[in-house]
Amino acid sequence: MGRPKASMVVIALVAAVTAAGVAIATQSRGDDHAAVPRPVVSSTPPLRVVLPGAPGDPATVTDSDQVRAPDGSTYNAIDTTFVQMMIVHHGQAIEMARLAPGRAGNARLRALADRIGAAQAPEVAWLQSWLRARALPSSDPGHDHGTMPGMQTPAAMTELAGLTGAAFDRTFVAMMTAHHQGAVRMAGDVVGGGSDEQLREVAGEMSVEQGVEISRLAQLGVR
Repeated sequence: MGRPKASMVVIALVAAVTAAGVAIATQSRGDDHAAVPRPVVSSTPPLRVVLPGAPGDPATVTDSDQVRAPDGSTYNAIDTTFVQMMIVHHGQAIEMARLAPGRAGNARLRALADRIGAAQAPEVAWLQSWLRARALPSSDPGHDHGTMPGMQTPAAMTELAGLTGAAFDRTFVAMMTAHHQGAVRMAGDVVGGGSDEQLREVAGEMSVEQGVEISRLAQLGVR
């Protein structure tokens, strides 16, 4: 994923996309066939930032709200937590998308799933590079990934993998809609509280992109 374009419009759209996602998700709960675990809403605790020392020196841990990166930009705990958790969050969406080619009955759903996977894989690579550039770990053992907004349970993923045809389509649409809505929420957190301007732009673009995909999932008319 290349360097994002600066766009105040993109960041301003986050609130609108979040509202649209909530409305769509509310409508989808009326479908008894698409019963999937509801995303668990949780607040993200402050992250203690690890600052690597020089070769041979121990790393130090700081509770500072803002850290300067080697390129001169700044980032904070919200930025770091978002990147580490969004890598895992995107990973599950890619896993779901890869199930569609051999299971989905709706050709438009298969095409959309392919686009979802193709869009999110480069974003994962960019997020990983963001961490490497700051000598930050790829994950934090203290994160409970299962509580991320929109994250689906292992049982739900197993169930989805065992479905085909219309049953797969209904469950996929419900799960991916909830998953994308969770990502929009997470992106809104970093747009509102992050310190890294480039990351905030990336998060805003992710939010708009996934909001569009929520609308496209709804437009499939899967019942």
